[in-house]
Amino acid sequence: MEKINVVCPFCLKVNKIPKKDSYLKANCGECKNSLLETTPIELTKQNFDHVVVNSDITVIVDFWAPWCGPCKMMGPIFTEVATKYALKALFVKVNTQDQQELAMRFNIKSIPTLIVFKNAVEIKRVSGALDPLRLSSLVNENL
Repeated sequence: MEKINVVCPFCLKVNKIPKKDSYLKANCGECKNSLLETTPIELTKQNFDHVVVNSDITVIVDFWAPWCGPCKMMGPIFTEVATKYALKALFVKVNTQDQQELAMRFNIKSIPTLIVFKNAVEIKRVSGALDPLRLSSLVNENL
């Protein structure tokens, strides 16, 4: 059976799990927490590359800031849509106010900006807040 690498949203350990269409249960081999957790992970310059490079599933990165009105509006939408993609896509957030080096590295000019990574390569970038339907479409197009 084909296996995929999945980064634990709790301890960030890389887990190799069987690739399936759906999962009833999948726990981290290190911390034993569920890999089905969909709450977006806050990334920093220290863990960004580890998570993106070691994820065989699509990674959706929300570059945002706490003072940004459209970011505040989209935050709950991002979290809600993430619940539909357990072990299909990993939703992560980068606070550009705290992580200015990452914002510069990815040439973030406006927020919110979403970047989709597949196999550690940027494959799509969208600036501006998205509604749930548009965000779901973006994810589905890039799974």
